Amino acid sequence: MLNLISASHNGVFDNLFFIHRTELILKKLKAKGQKRLRGFHALFGCIWLGCAVCLAVLQFFVNPSDGMELYGIMHTIHFIDYFILVPSAVGVLLTALIYSIWTNWGWIKHRWIVVKWIICLYGIIFGTYPLGPWQTALAHISQEKGLNALMDPTFIHNQNMLFIFGSFQAATLIFAVFLAALKPWKKIR
Repeated sequence: MLNLISASHNGVFDNLFFIHRTELILKKLKAKGQKRLRGFHALFGCIWLGCAVCLAVLQFFVNPSDGMELYGIMHTIHFIDYFILVPSAVGVLLTALIYSIWTNWGWIKHRWIVVKWIICLYGIIFGTYPLGPWQTALAHISQEKGLNALMDPTFIHNQNMLFIFGSFQAATLIFAVFLAALKPWKKIR
């Protein structure tokens, strides 16, 4: 027999969770909800990918004429990273979680979904820890030292790391887009 678990007294979460013989069964999103979810997932993915590609490419063309211009460029890159790229990456993660829980796509039914999960988690974790601090340091050093920042060993190191790993991250996001479009590989049994 099914027992209803209600998370609130006003019925907001009624009929969401059912327990049947120690199994947790979640109601799946209907077609209209899945289409909206797909739209938001694609939107967040486009923003994340667009920011990653722009940041990776932009760094190859930084050629400031003075210290304020260098700081302006680095501060703009920092702004795009923290206020556009990061929220869109979180949006991708949240919509992917909803996809995995409330649709039939699941977590590991398909190999391409597993690879997309790896890319998403790698992008968020690696972007949060080394890439984010490297980028933040570039903005701070350029503000502090002006054009002399281009000679600072920490600035040079961080810039080189962002060239390499920022480009790699943008490439993995492009790969994830193709995985979503092509849905390769067989279903996992």
